[in-house]
Amino acid sequence: MTPVLDIDALLDDRGTEIIVCCGSGGVGKTTTSAALALRAAERGRKVVVLTIDPARRLAQAMGIEQLDNTPRPVAGVDPAGGGTLDAMMLDMKRTFDEVVESQASPEKAKQILENPFYVALSSSFAGTQEYMAMEKLGQLHREAQADGTYDLIVVDTPPSRSALDFLDAPERLSSFLDGRLIRLLIAPARGPARLMTAGFSLITGALTKILGGPMLRDVQTFVAALDTLFGSFRQRADKTFALLQANGTAFVVVAAPEPDALREAAYFVDRLTDDDMPLAGLVVNRAAPAPRTDLSAEEAITAAERLRSGDSSSLAAGLLRLHADRVRMVEREQHLRERFVASHPQVPTAVVPAMASDVHDLAGLRAIGEAMAAQD
Repeated sequence: MTPVLDIDALLDDRGTEIIVCCGSGGVGKTTTSAALALRAAERGRKVVVLTIDPARRLAQAMGIEQLDNTPRPVAGVDPAGGGTLDAMMLDMKRTFDEVVESQASPEKAKQILENPFYVALSSSFAGTQEYMAMEKLGQLHREAQADGTYDLIVVDTPPSRSALDFLDAPERLSSFLDGRLIRLLIAPARGPARLMTAGFSLITGALTKILGGPMLRDVQTFVAALDTLFGSFRQRADKTFALLQANGTAFVVVAAPEPDALREAAYFVDRLTDDDMPLAGLVVNRAAPAPRTDLSAEEAITAAERLRSGDSSSLAAGLLRLHADRVRMVEREQHLRERFVASHPQVPTAVVPAMASDVHDLAGLRAIGEAMAAQD
């Protein structure tokens, strides 16, 4: 029998300080994160939810027209439980700027922040969003530890082609900033002229042809200014990884009842296990609601055929076919979930039925939270 993910036990456990919602893109991670955060707040926790580029309707659902890099209170949270809820949206570049400003002198920081290569890197480099999501998580956690403003941080991970990008990107970015090419480019600014050997000149000549002279100079100026920060990027990545492995962190993998999404969820569960990261369980989102009758698909199709041949109500026949389609969809999704369970029998699971309409207010988020908690 599949173990059930007890959402309320997870939210009520004061030892749970961070919940990371992860999974492939388009499976409802952002809505799930917001619903978990709201439910936790209304059960007495002091919560901040960090969302990544939420749909406008979700920002409106939380009563905040403009989310930004600063936590803002969500109005309408039931105060009976004594909890609070703040929401914020990751500003990737602003977070990167904050890292630079906190680690460099004002002069050095200004030099870095105005560099064209840095502007491109901080705004669009592959993996920067994932790295900065974890950087912001670290900032929030340090502040929560220092002043007790929050006792639970809920993180919506960035939308990625692959769920694994979230765990790999911080390492990729820190490796890039600490890589051989960057070290080579920084050598002229660091050392004596003798470093400018014929071999080095050959390499920079080739790079000039590829990147163009101005671009290469921007890169060299950037890495020279950033030299003192290279070690800190590696350190920060290591600290973030350790935070994700800590007992106070819980990963909730979110998937849709589709082959690709559940395949990504399986990869993610395996990766979390390999990296000793604490997995709370799987949320299967937007599942087809089960019909309220035991009439099978085959029986419904047979009855529809009889009605048609008897020249009876075409409406009744159409409804029977719709019922048959619904039953087959439910059976298909059940089969997909059973395949996941067969390979991961230890993973607690919660199944959330598809809502009748898009979430557009706190009531909709509450309904999702209740559905996650109400497992058989």
